[in-house]
Amino acid sequence: MTRIYLEAGAKKVFACSLEWPGWCRSGKSEELAIEALVHYAPRYAVVAGRAGLPFAPGEPVVTERVKGGATTDFGAIEQHARADHEPVSAETAARDVALMRAAWQLFDETVAISPEELRKGPRGGGRDRTKMAAHVTEAERNYARQLGVRHPPYTSTADRDALREELAAVLDVASQGPWETKWTPRYGVRRIAWHVLDHLWEMEDRSA
Repeated sequence: MTRIYLEAGAKKVFACSLEWPGWCRSGKSEELAIEALVHYAPRYAVVAGRAGLPFAPGEPVVTERVKGGATTDFGAIEQHARADHEPVSAETAARDVALMRAAWQLFDETVAISPEELRKGPRGGGRDRTKMAAHVTEAERNYARQLGVRHPPYTSTADRDALREELAAVLDVASQGPWETKWTPRYGVRRIAWHVLDHLWEMEDRSA
């Protein structure tokens, strides 16, 4: 089995794995969110494979429900699960960071091979490749602040990579809590990996 939690807003529900950072999908109901999560398992397996981890999650089991808000309905996870406040072992921290790094690598590779103009959705709109990549990296700089990592606006890819390395170093350690930062490490790595993968998969779909 794989432990998941559900974050429910007024219009949208997210189903998120507690063990696999970034494996989160949404739907208009709990059932549809879980269905979407399972549907994306093969795509997440690519991330786990890049991280060098076997991926055989089994059936999802809901262990917790949390109340979402406007951000949930807008389309982003926003709430910590109770499990996010549990101590993090060195092994778990290293595993989470390996998965986050894999998401970064796959996103960068996808950006490199995708066309600049991406296919529009059924109602039009949507960022093209360069704007989507910029959105992901700038959001990441803002997310890092919630974990105590602060960098000025990027002037180069090297600046972005320096932030990523500092962020990985902060997250790749055992920790007991309570944490002084706004986000706990496990929530932080989930939110970062989810945002990268959400746009990675969007870019793949809109490049087809």
